[in-house]
Parts: sequence; structure tokens; C-alpha cells
Amino acid sequence: MLRISNNNLTGEILASMGKLSQLGLLDLSSNKLEGELPSALGNLRKLFNLSLTDNLLHGSIPREFGEMSSLELLDLSSNNLSGSIKDSIEHCLKLRLLKLNHNNFKGNIPSELGLLGNLQDLLDLSDNSFSGAIPRQLSGLVVLDTLNLSHNELNGSIPSSFQSMKSLTSIDVSYNELEGPVPESKLFQGASIQLFMHNKMLCGVVKGLPPCSSATHSRRETKGNKILVLVIVPAMISLVLVTVTLMFRHERKKTKETMIDKVTQEKVFSIWSFDGANVFKQIVEATNNFSEMHCVGTGGYGSVYKARLASCEVFAVKKIHMVEDECCVNEQVFNREIEALVQIRHRNIVKLFGYCSSGQGRFLIYEYIERGDLAETPKDNEKAIELDWRRRIHIGLDVVHALAYMHHDCSSPIVHRDITSNNILLDLEFRACISDFGMAKILNIYGENLTRLAGTKGYLAPELAYTENMTEKCDVYSFGVLVLELFMGSHPGDLLSSFSLATKNNVVCLQDLLDSRLALPDAETTREIYCILSVAAQCLESRPSHRPTARRASDELSTVKVHEDHVDYLQAGITFPIL
Repeated sequence: MLRISNNNLTGEILASMGKLSQLGLLDLSSNKLEGELPSALGNLRKLFNLSLTDNLLHGSIPREFGEMSSLELLDLSSNNLSGSIKDSIEHCLKLRLLKLNHNNFKGNIPSELGLLGNLQDLLDLSDNSFSGAIPRQLSGLVVLDTLNLSHNELNGSIPSSFQSMKSLTSIDVSYNELEGPVPESKLFQGASIQLFMHNKMLCGVVKGLPPCSSATHSRRETKGNKILVLVIVPAMISLVLVTVTLMFRHERKKTKETMIDKVTQEKVFSIWSFDGANVFKQIVEATNNFSEMHCVGTGGYGSVYKARLASCEVFAVKKIHMVEDECCVNEQVFNREIEALVQIRHRNIVKLFGYCSSGQGRFLIYEYIERGDLAETPKDNEKAIELDWRRRIHIGLDVVHALAYMHHDCSSPIVHRDITSNNILLDLEFRACISDFGMAKILNIYGENLTRLAGTKGYLAPELAYTENMTEKCDVYSFGVLVLELFMGSHPGDLLSSFSLATKNNVVCLQDLLDSRLALPDAETTREIYCILSVAAQCLESRPSHRPTARRASDELSTVKVHEDHVDYLQAGITFPIL
């Protein structure tokens, strides 16, 4: 056996590993290995367990993998593998478990997989780009327990032959293009609607799917609508052309005005970068020497002031508290915020324009975000109603996109450590920006990241109760809490407490999670809310390894497909884990 998983190994898998003729188990999972799968691994005829999951491997599966005649467990999930899987692993006839999920495999699912008669534990092909019909030959997997085909581009119907798979206890075909009747068997009759959602037009025995007769009527209606559209479209073209012309002229004028404003701002900061004393003087004058009248918020480490300069530019100035007993701590906060923000630029992260540290005080200069923090909005009924469902959806997307950038696109991952509604700012168009990086930590990718407990009660990841090792998954948990708060209109503390007392997973009806001050959303908006809350539920997993990464959550929410699946999402249940 050779186990070297969960390290920071880089580079490629050595072809010379194919010479380890007596090897029975090879586990290289959860590293940063790159390159292609070496075909020489096909020489390992005694290998029964191969795990390469959670790396950066690319390319296709070598045909030689089919020569590993003793292979029983194969996990290639969570890589960047692509191409077709035909003519390779379907020859490994002893396989009991096969995981290829979270890759970029394309083409049809090979019907030959149905010959893997020993597949018993799991066949997971989810989150790829498989297309075409589901092969009816998969019903030959007569001892299979779990089948996951979700998040692909499969079309056609679920083969009726699947009703003969007596050992199957779970099948997930959500997020595809499937249509037609679901097979009538005990498995499908008792299955959760979540496993069939986001398809073209499934119908039948699953509770929550429409009866097949009404689905047929809906398709006829859709056909009639298409004919009506073909009649109307030509008449609309001329109107669109006129509208586009007017918009183009308006945008040219608007762009010109924006460029003038941008030049003005650049001039201000070019002066500041050369004259620190002038900066301090302008800030003091604009805030009337940091008077309460200009204060727009106060936190544990500093107060924020609105500063309108003589040039009419408006900025937010965060003045760090100079308390003698906490001097060192506050200096760390000041330095940490600068260190984090000087290396990141993202439209959903507040911009740091400059900073000043002197005997007279320390302050940071940010862009001014007009509507203030998200926490204040739900407290006012009028403002809460103004924050409609579409705006709440966009806020959730803005935050997860920013987290994905911080965790995955910076030279070293940055963990915010305090993702709360207090630290989400809204501009005039209700777009969100993450602010307050005073607790942020830039991760060391080559070792543990031990740190003191920091953050806000009610948003802290549960693992921080027993470990000091900070990871990106702590922010992901906080994001899950934030999304619940966003759509419920208040912090979900009582709900989360009830989950922690449960002995099994909790299923909550979507309608019970929605802010009652707003009118119920339309069908399409309800579907999008269901998607984002389903992802939020995954983010609340007590085990960090079971939470999605911010990148995965961002990608899943950015690629939600539009389907007329006729599911009543308001009454659909969302499954929350035991906390």
C-alpha cells in the first residue's frame, strides 16, 4: 500500500509507479498533482484500490487502465479530466465502486458500463458534460446500490428497464434535459423530488412531478406558443432596431461622462500618493476632525466616516481606535486589512484607495458604498420590501463570486473570517461588496494555518470549536448562514439550533424559509431561490470536507439552467444536514 493523500504534493504522477508490480492500494488523493494520467499505471495488475480524487489532473483516461484486472475501487473524481470514457474502464470487470464525478467528461455514457456486473456500492458520473440518452444497458447493474447521473446534459427518458434494478436504493438524475415518464417501481415511487428536478419535462410516479397526461398537454401548449412567437417576432424587429439606436446614443453620452469622473478621481489620488500631509489635511477637514456627525458606523476596532472632499469626491474613512490596552491588536487589524486588500481587485470587494499611519492616528480610505450594510436593511419593513427577491438572489451571487475569487484566484488564498450581514455593503443598485478585512488571513498553502478564534457568533463554522486550523471552508459555512438570513429576513439562529438537536437530516419546505413581508415569488424566481438555498444547505455541513468550495458553489449557481419542469418549488423540501 502507498498512501500519501491530503498533502500539498505538486508535479505529475511518475510513470515509474507502473513498475510497482506488487502494489495493491495507491492513494494520491487531495493533493495538487497535475498533468495526465500515466498509461503505465495499467501495468499494476494486482492493484485493487486506486484513488486520485481532488487533484488537478487533466487529459483522458488511458486505454491501458482497462488492463488493471484486479481493480475494485476507482475514484478519479474532482479533477479536470476530459474526453470520452469509452474503451478503458469498462474492461475492469471487478469494479465495485466507480467515481468519475466533478470532471469534464463528454460524449455518450458507454453502454458497456452495463457489463460491470460487480458494481455494487456506487456509480457516480455526476457533474460532467455527458450527453445523449441514458443507456438502457445500465439496468444490467443488478447489484448496484447508488447511481448518480446528475448535473450533465443527458436527454431522452429514463429507461423503463431501470424498474428491474431491485437493489438500487438511490438514483439522482437532476440537472439534465430528461423528459417523459419515470419508471413505475417502488424505488421511484418513494424517491425525493430533489433527485429529479431541473429537467425538461419528467412526469409520473415521483411525488411532486406532474402526471404524464398533463405534461403531454403542456408540450402541445408550448408548440402553440412557438408558432405565436414566430408570428410576433418579425413585427418586433423594427421596434428593437429603433430602441437599440437610441440606447447606443445614450450610452455614448454616459460613457463620456463616466470617463470625465474617472479622470477626476485619478487626479485626486495621484496628488495623494505624493503628499501624505495633504491627504490627512483633506480627511480631517472633510470629517470635521472625525466628528460624530460624519460617523456612519462603529465596530470593535474602528469607526467609519463619510468624507466629502472639496473636489466633491466621496469616500469612506475607517479610523482605527487607538486604545492603549489594545494597541497591538488594533495595529494587527490595520496591517491585516491592508495586506489583504492591496493584492485583490474584484467588483464585489470594497476598494481600498489608500491608508495613513502616523502619530495622529491610523485610517484607511475606501470607496463609499451608498446604502450601507445588509444587516440594517431587513430591520426596516419598508427597506426589506424594497430588497425584493431578485435583488436578494443577486446579492447571494455577488458574495459567492467574491469568495471564489478570494479563495481560488489570488496568489495565496485569502480567508475573510467574518462573513456576516454587517460586512456586506450594498450600492445604489443593490449590488453587494464584501468589506471589513480586519480579521482576514492570507493562507500558507504549504502547511497548517493556526490562528486564534475570530469572527461573529452565529456565523462561525462548527470545527472552530475544536481546531485552530483555519481553512477556506470556514467562509463557506458563514456564507450558508448569510444566505439563509438573506431570504428569511432575519438571522436563522433558532432554525440552526433545531438542526443541531436533530438525529437525522432535516427537510424544510421552501415557503417556510421565505421572508413573509414580501409577496410570494413567481415560478422562475422561486426555482432560483430553491437552487441558492439548496447550495446554502450544503455549505452548512458540519464536516468541512463535505461542504462545497466557494468555486464549486459559484459555478453551480452561475450555470442554473432554465427549465419548464412544472415542479411546485414553494412546497419542495430542502434537506439540511445535522449540525
